[in-house]
Amino acid sequence: MNRREETAKKIADELASNDIKVIASLPDDWISDLLRAIDNDDRFTHVPVNREESAVGLCSGAYMSGAGSAALMGASGFMTLIYAITKINYTYEIPILILVTLRGAFGDIHQSHLSNGLYMRPVMDAISLPHTIVDKPEDIRLIGQAYKHSRIFSRPTVVALTHGLLR
Repeated sequence: MNRREETAKKIADELASNDIKVIASLPDDWISDLLRAIDNDDRFTHVPVNREESAVGLCSGAYMSGAGSAALMGASGFMTLIYAITKINYTYEIPILILVTLRGAFGDIHQSHLSNGLYMRPVMDAISLPHTIVDKPEDIRLIGQAYKHSRIFSRPTVVALTHGLLR
């Protein structure tokens, strides 16, 4: 097992240890190992979706049925969710854990993702969306803390996964 696969397994174990059963995801090359790990793990029901809003809807519905869930996506897709989060999750106080790639930050070699690095955190701050950054394997435990915070706060939380962690 290589380092990326080990990291993916640690993240999957953290999700499972917090009783997360449903994962809605969209593809992103940085999280391909994590998606594969989740898809092959019997502890999860993995639902690939075609739109980020579908992930929010699916995870919100899972919450209403009592199932723990998380949405997993790239930073660009997350930036399209602001209306869905503020309309659905803020209005009805529905918690959701959203794991995103922190594209455009240090370590990302793709200039096309620069705007994500510049705007993602200020956008989250603008709507008072709690978030944390996981940059190294020993910080993976923050995923569980963010999930629990979301449930206590009755609002979404975001965990941004960095290039240093995933690649």
